[in-house]
Amino acid sequence: MTLTRLYHRRCRGMALAAGTVVVASMDWPQVTTYKALVSAQAHREEIIQNLGGMIRELMISFYKRTGKKPKRIIFYRDGISEGQFNHVLLLEMDAIRKACASLEDGYLPPVTFVVIQKRHHTRLFPGVHGRRDVTDRSGNILPGTVVDTEICHPREFDFYLCSHAGIQINWNHY
Repeated sequence: MTLTRLYHRRCRGMALAAGTVVVASMDWPQVTTYKALVSAQAHREEIIQNLGGMIRELMISFYKRTGKKPKRIIFYRDGISEGQFNHVLLLEMDAIRKACASLEDGYLPPVTFVVIQKRHHTRLFPGVHGRRDVTDRSGNILPGTVVDTEICHPREFDFYLCSHAGIQINWNHY
């Protein structure tokens, strides 16, 4: 249901206001219509402030549009430093659960919490350079390529996704 983006900006050494964007799909299973909420928060604060209220508002909008409550929530979270994964997961999952419970007693849909990590040092290359069936015209692996074996953690659920084409390939680690 949700994709979040926490962003921070600096201008000539001065910290500017930080913000959070929470986006939810509003038309399952087509997933072509979205609603976004924007919220300001303290600079360099990794925990999304008022996440519960934002999730609650988005779930009410989803219900008004579809006549149904979400059966499952898939929460994509960006902007977390690796050392903060567990802390953010615990606090934000609690906020999501409380938002669900505030809508109806006993309403606790399954939540999949996916952390997106864009800043990593892994570089992936096609096994056979120049083959048009496995590379784009820049020689990069095709968009949509997923790597989930060999270089991934043997017991944790993580993977690399090439989400779009580009001059320089940018892999996201999930």
